[in-house]
Formats: sequence, structure tokens, C-alpha cells
Amino acid sequence: MRILVATDAWHPQVNGVVRTLTSLARSAEALGVDINFLTPEGFASVGVPTYPGLRVALPNRREIARRIEAVAPEAIHIATEGPIGWMVRAYCRRHKLAFTTSYTTRFPEYVSVRTGIPDSVGYAVLRHFHAAASMTMVATDSLRHELAGRGFRKLGFWTRGVDTKLFNPDAPVALDLPRPIFMTMGRVAVEKNLDAFLSLDLPGTKVVVGDGPQRAALQHKYPTAVFLGEKKGADLTAHLAAADVFVFPSLTDTFGVVQLEALACGTPVAAFPVTGPKDVIADHPIGAIDHDLRKACLRALTMSREACRNFALERSWENSARQFIGNLAALQPSRVLRPTPRVAGRTAVPN
Repeated sequence: MRILVATDAWHPQVNGVVRTLTSLARSAEALGVDINFLTPEGFASVGVPTYPGLRVALPNRREIARRIEAVAPEAIHIATEGPIGWMVRAYCRRHKLAFTTSYTTRFPEYVSVRTGIPDSVGYAVLRHFHAAASMTMVATDSLRHELAGRGFRKLGFWTRGVDTKLFNPDAPVALDLPRPIFMTMGRVAVEKNLDAFLSLDLPGTKVVVGDGPQRAALQHKYPTAVFLGEKKGADLTAHLAAADVFVFPSLTDTFGVVQLEALACGTPVAAFPVTGPKDVIADHPIGAIDHDLRKACLRALTMSREACRNFALERSWENSARQFIGNLAALQPSRVLRPTPRVAGRTAVPN
């Protein structure tokens, strides 16, 4: 099976969508499925004033068509609702090609926080976007119920996984900091709700791994917290394994893959009882969720690191990939496009 995935989020961005798609492709290849990506690479881009440091592609209709036809996909999936996502959606509708989408980011809430535009406006736009899809895939049951309540239809499941070979508890970095260490990781931006974590009265040390537009302001506001900047690969794993508790203060993520990554490193999770943490942690003895985040952090200290690791071992990216591929295979969303002569034999989509 040959699948084209269109996404506005791609390397060098470091976020859950990029990690999910990269892991999906790797696991799908092992299953004999070819996933090609239509990404912002090769397009001009422009900065987004309300999202400092973020740039979005400026695709054109002809090049989008060229890249799609060069792949000649048997199925098309649109992963994001940005300019590339909208343009691929338009191409599919013009050519009467069915396609699937996924709901991975709470753009209405993000935009509302930064601009004051009511999230009801954003949800109206997204309902329109996803209504044209054969299926809109969501990662959790609670998100499915929430979106259904907002008028979204044709919702299906696509769970997330974790690379338990990369993320493991075997070689924690030596952090010369007072224990216990409460750590969070991700983009340092207002939508991640880091104030809720950094303002807590906790013993030991609060650590932030990651970078973003809010870093300087938060460092100034919370001088006792330790900001380590962005970490990748084995270095990131070593830091997650060194923490006593991983704190996930976000109220707007649709899943939070980093929760599974921390658990794979043997580190219990503390979070608010919202979509994502409610589905991952639930009543499993691998972390704590509470409207009082301080109570959740302290309760998570009592959790078994071995239980956290064992929980993650049961949630592989291979299982996630099988579910994604199964959704597409069952729907048979796209006829095979025949490459046009001007693009035949050329690689149009960077992997």
C-alpha cells in the first residue's frame, strides 16, 4: 500500500505531531507499507505573528498537484489543518478523491489564548475542514466524545505509541540538583501552561527541557527553576530517565506523546485530569491526575518506576501504525493516481 501524508508540521520543528509522523513512517515500512510525506520542504514560508518562531509554508496549487501525482498514492491522509492541509484537501475534492484526516492540535484554544478570538470560531472552521474527510482520526476516547459534542462526525481511532528502544531507563544523566526532580519537556510557549507547574510550591528542583518564545520571560519570573534548553535523541532520554516525576501541565494537548516517552524511561507522570492524561494515566498506577497539580506531583512520587516502564512496553508504534493503516485499508479512500509524464520517475516528496 502506498500512502501520502500531507503535513504542515515537519522537521526541524520538534513537537508531538512531527514525532508521531516520523515514528509512523518507520513502523509502517517494517509492515511493508510505503508512506510518503508532502511537507513544507521546498516551499516559501512566512512567520506567524501570534506564534513567535513558527513559520508556515506558502504552497502553490500547481506544485501541490505535481507532488501528489508523482507519488501516485493509493490513499491520502491530511495530518494538519494548515495551508498544505487545505490545499491538499482542495485537490482531493477537485479530483473526487476520498481522504482521511486526523485531529492532533487544539488550534481553536491556541488561537484564542494568543488573539482573544473565541474558540467557537476556530471550531466552526475545523468542522468544515474535517467534514469532507472519510474519517477523522483521534487518539483518545475522551477526545472523540468531546469533538462529537462539538458537531464533528465520522470519527475514528488512531492511538499513539512510543519507541521503547530509544526511550528507556538504562542511562539517566547525572543531574547535580536537589531531589526530587520535577521535570517538564516540550515547547516553551504560553499554550503549554508552564506557569501552572513553575508556580507550584514543591520540594527539590523544577526543571524545564525545551525551548520556545516564552523561555526568557519564564526564566526571569522563576529564577529557581532550571532551564536546560532543547534535548534530542539519547540526550533527551537520559534527562527524562533522571527525573523523579514528569509534569505535564498542558490543558490543550490532544494526547501528549511525551507522557508515554517519560513512562518508557520509568518516570511517573503528574497532570491535570484533561484529555490526554485522563486517557493515558486513567487509574493505572503510573502517575497521578488532579485538579490540584501539586497534589498530583507529590502523589506521583510514590509510583513504581518499573510499573511505568512495563506500561509503556505494551504501547508500541507498530500497533499504532497497524491501526492507522487498517483505517485507510478499510475505507479504501483514494483511487491510484497515474503519474503524469512530466513527473514520472521523479521523487516529489522528501522523506
